[in-house]
Amino acid sequence: MLCFCLVGAIMLALVPHILWFLGWCIGKIVDLHIPYRLFGGLAIILVVLFWSLMAYGYFVGRWKVESIEVEYAHKDIPQAFNGFKIVHISDLHLSTFDDSPEKFKKFIDEINSHSPDLICFTGDMVTIGRSEAEPYADILKTMNAKYGVLSVLGNHDFMIYGFDRNLDKNKAVEDLVDFQKNILGWTLLRNENRVIEAEDGSKITFIGVDNANFSQQGFPTIHQGDLKRAMDGTDGFRILLSHDPSHWKAEVVPDTDIPLTLSGHTHNAQIRIFGWTPATFSFKEVAGRYDCGEQTLYINVGLGCTAPFRIGVNPEVTVITLNSQAGILADSL
Repeated sequence: MLCFCLVGAIMLALVPHILWFLGWCIGKIVDLHIPYRLFGGLAIILVVLFWSLMAYGYFVGRWKVESIEVEYAHKDIPQAFNGFKIVHISDLHLSTFDDSPEKFKKFIDEINSHSPDLICFTGDMVTIGRSEAEPYADILKTMNAKYGVLSVLGNHDFMIYGFDRNLDKNKAVEDLVDFQKNILGWTLLRNENRVIEAEDGSKITFIGVDNANFSQQGFPTIHQGDLKRAMDGTDGFRILLSHDPSHWKAEVVPDTDIPLTLSGHTHNAQIRIFGWTPATFSFKEVAGRYDCGEQTLYINVGLGCTAPFRIGVNPEVTVITLNSQAGILADSL
């Protein structure tokens, strides 16, 4: 974080200095004096503003967890699931909390406060490796829902960003899989599905795929998703868990009739200023709800961070309440 702030400050300070130097050169040619004071002052203002924003994002922004209430209504939701409550979380990046583990416990308390029927986690438990997750096992075990926790793997969960060239990535992934399944007791869906059945025999099928990337995002990623395999044998009302939202427009919408897809991944770039986010450089869908015909995508902006700050993008717990009546997804903040 310190290196990032130093490099960012240097780059911002360079901009007015470069402009002054160009003006000085032109001034020499046309015999015009370009005073340095204005440009030097602008450099100081930019650096102070940048450091202030980073300080806010580090000390305040990344801890301001926000619960967003969402009602999802669809004609095919069985009546027995009317009022069924799903808490959707994503992108834990557990090393985020190493300097304040007690604050992560507050995030889990926020999740549990909604008394969910089901918790859906859409990937990126870690940033580099399973060792990041192990200190948080006891806290993660306290997540409580009637039907437990369903999860999928995100791009970071495939250990593609570490610096250890001797790392057996396949074994590292299986270690993380083992951690989620056998230590935490989660149901990890790896290109497979799980049916949740009500007392009257009606059901909802949850489909989960490994990270499925369909776009150039400006950084390395991975494609391991197999939606056809994951959907095999499914029918009725279905909900897809897919980490990368680029999957939705590329394959889900054109090739399936899955009504609701839950994703994460974008973090909304962890920056939103006056409504603008740099996430739009990499993603067409960046945060919240998107509709295409009768199909809906919801993107959770995550609880953790890849870089330890959040500015205008609060950590998110999405509380989705199913409504069996015909309708559309409606946010009620």
